[in-house]
Amino acid sequence: MTKRTTLVLVLTSVAGLIVAACGRGSGPAANEKVIKSTQVGNLTVTLSSSTGEVKSGENDLMLSFADASGKTVDVGAASLKFHMPAMGSMAEMNDVASLTTTNAAGKYRAKVNIEVDGTWEAIVSYEGLQGTGQARITVQAK
Repeated sequence: MTKRTTLVLVLTSVAGLIVAACGRGSGPAANEKVIKSTQVGNLTVTLSSSTGEVKSGENDLMLSFADASGKTVDVGAASLKFHMPAMGSMAEMNDVASLTTTNAAGKYRAKVNIEVDGTWEAIVSYEGLQGTGQARITVQAK
């Protein structure tokens, strides 16, 4: 391989990494599909996953907070809980997600075990740099 070919390959690789890095931090990533979004004050709260669905059983989700321009923003402490009210002889259910931060401010990975199929209310709470707020998003677990 010539020095020129090697240089072109290195520069192309570096350019690709820069483009990929610049794409982070705004909205869902290419491999994420939006489940649902809602507005809370001046923020958009988005719940997404690789399939665009919530399912009964183990779920790997992404929770993100974006400003009016669509850029994700740090909200400080965040939580996510899935709630299903009592129905008939079935007791109320609350499935709490385990959130971890990502390299992008305002994006959190969520792991949660949804007990049963049906309609759940995802309750998102945050407190910190963007104030205090709570969003409720109705989702269907399949």
